[in-house]
Amino acid sequence: MLTLRKPYLLYLGDATLKSDCKTAFGLHDWCGADVIGEWSLPAASVSVGAPRLSPAQAAALGAGSIVVGVAPTGGVLPDHWLDDLEAALNAGLDVVSGLHTRLTAFPRLVRAAEANGVRLVDVRHSSTSYPVASGRRRTGKRVLTVGTDCALGKKYTALALTHALQARGVAADFLATGQTGIMIAGGGIAVDALVADFLAGAAETLSPDNAPGHWDVIEGQGSLFHPAYAAVTLGLLHGSQPDAIVLCHAPERLTIEEYPDYPIPSLREVIDVYLQAGRLTNRGVRCVGISINSSILDEAGWHDYRTRLESELGLPVCDPMRGGVDRLAAALLAA
Repeated sequence: MLTLRKPYLLYLGDATLKSDCKTAFGLHDWCGADVIGEWSLPAASVSVGAPRLSPAQAAALGAGSIVVGVAPTGGVLPDHWLDDLEAALNAGLDVVSGLHTRLTAFPRLVRAAEANGVRLVDVRHSSTSYPVASGRRRTGKRVLTVGTDCALGKKYTALALTHALQARGVAADFLATGQTGIMIAGGGIAVDALVADFLAGAAETLSPDNAPGHWDVIEGQGSLFHPAYAAVTLGLLHGSQPDAIVLCHAPERLTIEEYPDYPIPSLREVIDVYLQAGRLTNRGVRCVGISINSSILDEAGWHDYRTRLESELGLPVCDPMRGGVDRLAAALLAA
């Protein structure tokens, strides 16, 4: 399983759009204590508010890695960023990237990494081999965030739930399965980079035996209702063997995003499908609540929507950005 060297120096390249820097802002928001500073080209106009440090300065202060915090169009690493990344390698930092372009595709970076005894870490491209799932039940407790669709808050919900459990004195860890989540956690498995036969085995590896009262909070990926990405969701569900799921949804999504011929079923039906699939490896799996990305709703609309859903489903409904997820944590521990 991949492990990253902290603390981080965030690299913003020549970014001019905050929306292109979600990775950098996510790291600053969720693991700010592990962010030592930021560095960028003169043309950049975006900042996360961290101290501006060169790679050499960051290394002198103890940084372990420079993280590419920008996702340019197409996930391609621009050639004009290479001088900065090579300087980071020469300063003794690992270079960490979640882009589609592999760092190892640039010979000058490979040479610099080898010369300085540091790593080029392509988070999206795993070189680790994982076993086929055993199906063996493991000790400890697990909760998995699942969704009606992609990109609607599964990572954010898992992070918020982990913090809420820890605030209650519960032993809990966030287990990352996507690129940004891995950078926040400092390790994990990018499950969307794996061959399907080994997805469930990777999930078992990610969440091994643990103490009876310990909760692994596992970041979900994809959706069982997505025509392209359901396979990764199912493998993660089976391998995680969750004791509980939290369903994530955005109320404006009536169809799968960019797949207008695929309507999203009712939330009750969605829950039933997830529970039926999850019972293959954990017959006691239950849904403990709903996490909503309610950014499209005003306060009155959110209140009405939440009240209606709670009445229909008999489950707590939360928005991590509006009031937090403490009720989800309480429901998880009460069952």
